[in-house]
Amino acid sequence: MYEERTYRGRVRADGLVAFTAVVKETDLFILADSDLSALALEVVIRHRHQLETYIAGHPEFLTSLVPVELKLGAPESAVRMARAALPANVGPMAAVAGTFSELVGEALLARSSQAIVENGGDIYIKSTSERVVALYAGDSPLSGRVGLNIRPGDTPLGVCTSSGRVGHSLSLGRAHAACIISKSTALADAAATAVGNAVQGPGDVEKGIARAQEIEGVLGAVVIAGDRLAAWGLVELVKL
Repeated sequence: MYEERTYRGRVRADGLVAFTAVVKETDLFILADSDLSALALEVVIRHRHQLETYIAGHPEFLTSLVPVELKLGAPESAVRMARAALPANVGPMAAVAGTFSELVGEALLARSSQAIVENGGDIYIKSTSERVVALYAGDSPLSGRVGLNIRPGDTPLGVCTSSGRVGHSLSLGRAHAACIISKSTALADAAATAVGNAVQGPGDVEKGIARAQEIEGVLGAVVIAGDRLAAWGLVELVKL
């Protein structure tokens, strides 16, 4: 996904320690004050086990492309995913990557003043200094040329990106990148899927923004398709 995550080699975050936490499909790249990989791994294993157990009894949670009703005993991960899916009108698995970024990031803040957790382009950010998130958009001429400036006072934030042209996640659209900003990383992930689904080509970037504006909890959006870009809301674009 995302050129086998080679973009991670270009990450620069002075003052933070980089490490990973990988369990099956969950592959997290993390920045924190110190190496908290053991804690991150414990959080991932625990929440994955709970979610997998829940899905085993309720397989529609895994396969549905529309919101589903939670069953009794749903774990925290499933609750966050289902709640995020509702306003975006997508299936709960559209929020899985953002949810795990968020759960791990929140846990790390007990032992770190900052935490940046990236999961296949879906990012939880709590930072004490300004950070720039580069927008990767596959073979678009805009890919890697613009980024989002994230101010510390706005964090924690979720910055999540969906693409119909990059990676293996399901998208019904053809956007090179549909990037969403929200206080909830789970919601940002679900909304990115919904916005990406609305974009079939460069002429639909404004349509994608209009879809983002409809979703309660979305604070900002950037949509890239081909050589066109549209942005709205809590978005400070910077040239890279």
